[in-house]
Amino acid sequence: MSGFVPTATLVAAVISAGYLFWNSAARKNNLPPGPRRWPLIGSVLEIPQTCQWVTFSKWAKTYGNIVYVDALGQPIIVINSAKVANDLLDKRGSIYSDRPRLMMPTLIGGTNSFVLQSYTESWRQQRKIVAQEFSPSAVRRYHPLQETEARKLVHCLLDNPSTLARQTQLRIGAIILRVVYGHYVTSENDPFLTTCLTSMEIFSKATTPGVWVVDVLPMLRYIPSWLPGGGFLQIAKQWRKIVMDATWDPYLWCKKNLATGTVLLPNFCAQYLVEADGNLSEEQEDRLAWAATSVMGGGLDTNTSSILTFFHAMILNPSVQRKAQEEIDRVIGPNRMAHALSQDDVYDGMHLPKGSVVIPNVWHMLHDPEVYPNPMEFEPDRYQGLDSEMDKVTNISFGFGRRACPGKYFAEGTFFAVVSTVLATCEISPTQDTEGNAVLPDISYTSGTIS
Repeated sequence: MSGFVPTATLVAAVISAGYLFWNSAARKNNLPPGPRRWPLIGSVLEIPQTCQWVTFSKWAKTYGNIVYVDALGQPIIVINSAKVANDLLDKRGSIYSDRPRLMMPTLIGGTNSFVLQSYTESWRQQRKIVAQEFSPSAVRRYHPLQETEARKLVHCLLDNPSTLARQTQLRIGAIILRVVYGHYVTSENDPFLTTCLTSMEIFSKATTPGVWVVDVLPMLRYIPSWLPGGGFLQIAKQWRKIVMDATWDPYLWCKKNLATGTVLLPNFCAQYLVEADGNLSEEQEDRLAWAATSVMGGGLDTNTSSILTFFHAMILNPSVQRKAQEEIDRVIGPNRMAHALSQDDVYDGMHLPKGSVVIPNVWHMLHDPEVYPNPMEFEPDRYQGLDSEMDKVTNISFGFGRRACPGKYFAEGTFFAVVSTVLATCEISPTQDTEGNAVLPDISYTSGTIS
């Protein structure tokens, strides 16, 4: 015991000195304000495992529009203002277009997708072919498909309203698999669809900041998987196979069946396979397959979530639903059918360090009471006659700068087809219990990069 006290005192002194030096350096660098940072671990204990956007929004009230968080040495910058996001991610896109180098997504193969690739020539080439195929003029050819699937959704819901979530997922999957690979989905058990859905769930879990220790301690990837703490390696191995199957199985199916007439045209992969007359290099083929799975994954969960949110909003706001239906009747009549900062930067006098994970908290931007009075109220009328204001909301929803979603126009087409068809043909109302009382849906979202 006699040797313990001085040792403990020495350790405490070293830690205290380190903390004072570290805290002094932080002040000297003029970092943005944020939750309290402790020596070694930083603010990691302040980062919630679920619903991070709500905590980020609370931080905005305390610390402002730019919040600095230290997660075991990894700097994280949370942006809670659309103006700041525009100033940094759009106007300074050349240094804010990188991606965080997260180890868990790397282990499962996810960084081959341009969604997670670093800001390199490979990323630019992948994004280029996607942007060309889903430009405003190119997506018009898919409008009939989107309208057809919207009608099928309505028919299925009229037969069995309880299948809303499954049928929405099926119809969105049918649209995207048809457009990307020329494959037509007829069942919710379609292997391409189910594998992609599982892959997207994996992607969301693997890319959630603060969940995986290996993301902040990359050397842990070298430990044996059987050691305590190495369980993530076993998970990564299982997940990697699913991600690879979701990427390559539908692409190889399209390539193999292109000449047989089984593949429906036009579609994203066939466009490039035909142009190359089947003579793509290994690098080009790899680029095409990963670009395709990026489109598939990027559109499936987000479109499904948007449409289910629409149904919930209509159930809870019947007066808004009636107003929208009246507008459709007037027009057609009743006979209807995480970014990463690649170099040090300074904004508003605050130092933003190189390598920071930059998280635009879109939820707060769209619920900011200084911009939208009564932000928690569903009030579409606030945009009445203000198309430019509505465009701002839409642009925020699809991302910022060079990382903005290239499938924006295709997604808008799908959403418009479903919403307009449903409103023109259906009345959306809540279910009833045995006594005839309305049972309102429980509106909640999953946590992760996709929710």
